[in-house]
Amino acid sequence: MPIKNRLAEMQEEITAWRRDFHEHPELLFDTHRTSARVAELLKEFGCDEVAEGIGRTGVVAVINGRQNSGNRVVGLRADMDALPIMEATGKEWASKTPGKMHACGHDGHTAMLLGAAKYLAETRNFDGKAVMIFQPAEEGGGGGREMVEEGMMERFGVQEVYGMHSLPDFPVGKFTSCPGPIMAAADQFDIVVTGRGGHAAHPEECIDTTLVAAHIVVALQSIVSRNTDPMKQAVVSTCVFKTEGEAHNVIPQTAVLKGTARSMEPAVRDMLEKRVTEVAEGTAKAFGASAQVNYHRGYPATINPDTQYEYAAEAARKVTGEFSEMTPQMGAEDFSYMLESRPGAYVFIGIGPSAPWHHPEFDFNDEALTSGSALWAEIVESRMPAA
Repeated sequence: MPIKNRLAEMQEEITAWRRDFHEHPELLFDTHRTSARVAELLKEFGCDEVAEGIGRTGVVAVINGRQNSGNRVVGLRADMDALPIMEATGKEWASKTPGKMHACGHDGHTAMLLGAAKYLAETRNFDGKAVMIFQPAEEGGGGGREMVEEGMMERFGVQEVYGMHSLPDFPVGKFTSCPGPIMAAADQFDIVVTGRGGHAAHPEECIDTTLVAAHIVVALQSIVSRNTDPMKQAVVSTCVFKTEGEAHNVIPQTAVLKGTARSMEPAVRDMLEKRVTEVAEGTAKAFGASAQVNYHRGYPATINPDTQYEYAAEAARKVTGEFSEMTPQMGAEDFSYMLESRPGAYVFIGIGPSAPWHHPEFDFNDEALTSGSALWAEIVESRMPAA
């Protein structure tokens, strides 16, 4: 039976899984209920192996094809964690946990991969092994890194790995991606500026930390406009500016700046780290103050190798009859750690008109679920065709 037909029969079931996950959101590595439910379903499907506790609370399942003549292994990954946001969708399946909600579509990602797992366990129309990867802590916890560092790829013999994410305001069930960098590296910086506090009526006796920090905020913007190749992509955003006091007549002793630096290429990433530090320290010194910079590297850039990108694109065309190339996004994804470990591709699936990611009114569109499951199944069957 064609993929679309079989998965169409599973629409209500996949939707029920998705809405159940949506009602019970869990954060970071604390996905105990979600992980347990995922493992329970995978066992019900008849997967050949279901391993729990990978990367703390991750779940990995292995489905053997009808044959394994070439020892081929393809991995498929979905993230499971939610966000610390108060939901405002008003849906019947809205979060039952105040202050937590699935506002980025991970409930849909998990349900789509479960749909593919059930289909593949039933049909097994491929030559090799399919590895279903259910990952915790994508939203800042680095769950993908932990699963890789724990030896997941080696343990299950993964040779290629593919990831998928919802995309608001893109046609429902349609796919898009791009070769090369598709999501940015996301680094963070904390800058503590120290001057000389005192009475605001006598600034000549002080080193005005607020003024110094304000100049640093402005100067940091020159890094993108004057230090970055205009043909390359970078973002430097200062998102927090606070001083130690609240009085109207006190010049504070210290000020704190916090922000993010985004890039697509390793050389640009190195330059951003170097220049954020130099600009902050140099600007502060010019005013007689000092700046202490703590620069923390977060998720690396998510980069699609050309070959695996084409595999994913062709699979998408088989499922929907079309595929489009997108502009890279400056958001970040810890699937990047898996792509650093193994070749693969990251694709987006449209969910139609929608509130943006991380918004209290965001909800995954259930109409996209079977298309996503179908893409996963098609990737496995096309990368490991049965004889």
